[in-house]
Amino acid sequence: MRKEQKMKILLAGYNVDYNLLRELKEKSAFGQDITPETISAAYARISRSPKPVDVLRQDARTEVEKARKSNRNIVFEMGHSSVAEHAVFNIDIIGVSRLLVEEIEKFRLCSYTEKSQRYVLFDKDFVVPEEIEQVGLTDLFVSTITMQNDFYHRLYGELRPYVFERNKALAENPANKSMLEGWAKEDARYAIALATETQLGMTINARNLELMLRRLAAVGLAEARLYSEQLYGATKDIAPSLIRYTQATDYERLTRRNLHEFCEVYAEKKESRSRQAIRLVWAMPDADTQAAAALLFASSGLSYDHCFNQARRMSLRDAKALFKTIFENIQAYDAVLRELENVEMQFELIMSASCFAQLKRHRMATIVSQDYDPSLGVTVPPAVRAIGRQKEFMAMIKKTNRIYELIKKKNPRAAAYVLTNAHRKRVLMKLNARELYHLARLRADQHAQWDIRNLSEKMLRQARQTMPLTLMMACGKDGFAVLQKKYF
Repeated sequence: MRKEQKMKILLAGYNVDYNLLRELKEKSAFGQDITPETISAAYARISRSPKPVDVLRQDARTEVEKARKSNRNIVFEMGHSSVAEHAVFNIDIIGVSRLLVEEIEKFRLCSYTEKSQRYVLFDKDFVVPEEIEQVGLTDLFVSTITMQNDFYHRLYGELRPYVFERNKALAENPANKSMLEGWAKEDARYAIALATETQLGMTINARNLELMLRRLAAVGLAEARLYSEQLYGATKDIAPSLIRYTQATDYERLTRRNLHEFCEVYAEKKESRSRQAIRLVWAMPDADTQAAAALLFASSGLSYDHCFNQARRMSLRDAKALFKTIFENIQAYDAVLRELENVEMQFELIMSASCFAQLKRHRMATIVSQDYDPSLGVTVPPAVRAIGRQKEFMAMIKKTNRIYELIKKKNPRAAAYVLTNAHRKRVLMKLNARELYHLARLRADQHAQWDIRNLSEKMLRQARQTMPLTLMMACGKDGFAVLQKKYF
């Protein structure tokens, strides 16, 4: 007789607004702490207890201090840090600069939703860094940011009618008004600074929260240290057993600084290579063969060496048939098979701050960026040229660069605050073929912002030259139907 399966799927918890929790606790005179630590403690005990997990949760809720003691032992003494990942926080981050957001969003296993300069019109909202005040440059800094903001509003005022006039068919439908205004805002924003104040919502688990506290405390900016202090203040009483090491270590404080000093001697040597904005530095040799071998390995039960040899001996016809097999039923919203993660490539990219703000969201890739560098020039939106404002735009940039150099002499770290979304930096990006598919679907699409769309399309073209079969169906969502018809 077949034994009945005793499957249970129980809801252990979900996001609830903190103010609501506080109100409920006050109204009910609930005595014990309301904390995600009890879920972490219960899940930690799963491996060693015969009790059902829902009973373990009940036990942890009954004895919160005992649960906290268990967490401290398991996470910090035994080193099972993943237990802390079961405790999750939703954090409102208000009044931070765009420059600081780049530091915050370096943490790859968190979720962020940011106030968009593409959809929201900003009105002289900016941060005055403590470092600027300390060196007596506050008035100069404020006047520069004010100049940028005034120009930003003038640009938007001229770009808006230009966008509506150029897209008359879309403008006839009132439902498109917000979208068209957004196109004007996204081009005007190239004039505003990295000091621009913004806000975001962040979802983070306790393990990454502790890491963020430590690393942001080590960043050489007063704003970053203040952020770390306030983030700790907002969370320390909620899950004290999961957040212990919050102070900057010498490793985090000194390693980057020492690296910069070590590399100064090399930075003095002149580069002979031309500045190519998008360059495929490296791609896995025989990438299509490697991808084919991974596909055979996953579905054949054979050793990898045997699969690789078989893939290497495949005729072009058979190789195409293999890749068409995995793409035959794919739709624009489907993720390609994980086997394609075995094929990697690396790009060197020069991009605007506006473009980088979007690229950095692809956090499963490895993204290493240099500081912003005015010598790399700026990105001027084509629409700014079209309305005849390029000369004024570059005059604003020239003034900004002059103030940047003045600040840099006093405090090199804080100088970037005054730079605009048009200023550029170099980025090294390593990603696999599966990640490139995701990037292309989102950013090579006609609905994507033009700057990152141009970047993504060029990356895709270069990569496709080295792995045409692996990237057979890589494109923006809008181009998917065309490729599907071409191959199938």
